[in-house]
Amino acid sequence: MESLELYDDASRARLVAEPPKRVAAPERTPFERDRARVVHAASSRRLAAKTQVMGPQSDDFVRNRLTHSLEVAQVARDLARALGCHPDVAETAALAHDLGHPPFGHNGERLLAEWAAEWGGFEGNAQTLRILTRLEAKTFDEAGEPVGLNLTRATLDACTKYPWSRADAAPPSGVHGDGTPVAVVKFGVYEDDLPVFRWLRLDQPGTRRCFEAQVMDLADDVAYSVHDVEDGVAAGRIDLSRLDRPALFATARAWYLPDADDAVLDAVLDGLVAVDGWPSTTYDGSRRALATLKNLTSDLIGRFCGSVQSATFASAEGPFVRHAADLVVPEQVRLEMGLLKGIAAHYVMQAEDRVAARSRERELLSSLVEVLADRAPGVLERPYADDWHRAGDDAARRRVVLDQVASLTDASAVAWHHRLVDQGRSPWG
Repeated sequence: MESLELYDDASRARLVAEPPKRVAAPERTPFERDRARVVHAASSRRLAAKTQVMGPQSDDFVRNRLTHSLEVAQVARDLARALGCHPDVAETAALAHDLGHPPFGHNGERLLAEWAAEWGGFEGNAQTLRILTRLEAKTFDEAGEPVGLNLTRATLDACTKYPWSRADAAPPSGVHGDGTPVAVVKFGVYEDDLPVFRWLRLDQPGTRRCFEAQVMDLADDVAYSVHDVEDGVAAGRIDLSRLDRPALFATARAWYLPDADDAVLDAVLDGLVAVDGWPSTTYDGSRRALATLKNLTSDLIGRFCGSVQSATFASAEGPFVRHAADLVVPEQVRLEMGLLKGIAAHYVMQAEDRVAARSRERELLSSLVEVLADRAPGVLERPYADDWHRAGDDAARRRVVLDQVASLTDASAVAWHHRLVDQGRSPWG
C-alpha cells in the first residue's frame, strides 16, 4: 500500500480550503505541496546565516542551521520511507524544525525567553509553529487574517516536537547541542496560537507526538550527534585517535548521560571505535583523511537508523503513521549518540572562545531587544509594524517585538545593533 493511502482526509486537510490552481502545473500530492512551501519560505533562506554550533561566519566548512536542516531532512526521509510513513511529511517537518530559532541559536533563545517571561515566554519550537501558521506570507482566511503557509494537518502535527503549551511544560533540564544549559521550558505553542494548535491536534488529547514528529526528532538527534563531531575533527578541535577518556566521560555524564558510569561509557566508546573508519591517526586535512571522516559519519548514521528501524518493527505490526505507533530507540543507540555529543561538548563547546562568544552574543541581543521594544513600531519592518498596530495590549505588542527579533539572522542582528544601539560605534567583534 502506498504510504499516502494511510493518511485520511482529515490528515490532508488545510485550515483554509484551497481551490484548484488556475494555471496548469504538474500534479502533486498535498504533502509534496507542503514540502515545496517550506523550501521556498523566507524563513528557510534565513537559516543559512544562523548559528548551529559555531557561528556561520567562522568557517566555510562548518554547518549552519540550513545545512543542518537539509541533512536532518535527508535522514528523516530515508528513515520514514523505511518505516512506512510518508517521507514528504517527515522531510518537511525536518526542513521546518529549526525555523523558529532566533539569532545565536539556543543562546539567543534563552535571552529572549528571559526577556519575555512575563508575556508568555519564548521557545524556538513554538516560534516555528507561529511562523508556519501565521508569520510566513502565503494564505489568508475569510476574515483577512494570515494563516501562514496553510500546511496540511498531518504536516503541522509532524512539525510539533512539543505538543503542549507553556503552562503544561515540565521544568527545564540538560544541555543543548551548542553547549548552553537548557534554561528554557520546552513547549510547542504560545497561548494566542492555541486555536490552530487545537485544530492540528484534532481528536488527539494529551502530549503524545505523532510518529512522523518522532522520526523528525530522531533524525535531528542523529544528525547533530554525528555532524558536530565531524565539524570538530575537521576544525582541528577533536582528535578521535587520542581521546582523554576520564575527562570525556565526566563531560558526557554532566551534559547528557548522568546515569552512565565509567565502565558503561568505556564499553560504549569501545563499540564506537570498532566501527569501520574510526580513525587511528590524527586528522591531517588530506583528501584521504576527509574521505575517511565522511565515511565514518555515514556508517554511524546507518548504524543508528538501522537499529531504530529494527527495534520499531519488532515492537508492533504497524502501520507506522500518525498516532498509530511509536518509534523505538534502543538504549545502546541512546548511549552512543550521547557519548558522541559528549565528545563535541568536551572539545568544542567548552572551549574558551565559545564561552566568550556566547557572553558577547547575549549582551548584544539584550540591548537590541530593549531598543526595539522602546522604539517600536517605527524601527520594525513593515509586516511587524502592521502587527504591532493591530495588537490589542502590551503583551501582544511584546510578542511582535519577539517575532521581529527571532526573524533576524546572526549577521542582521549585529547590523541592527550597529545601526540602532551604537549608531555606528558597535563594539561587536
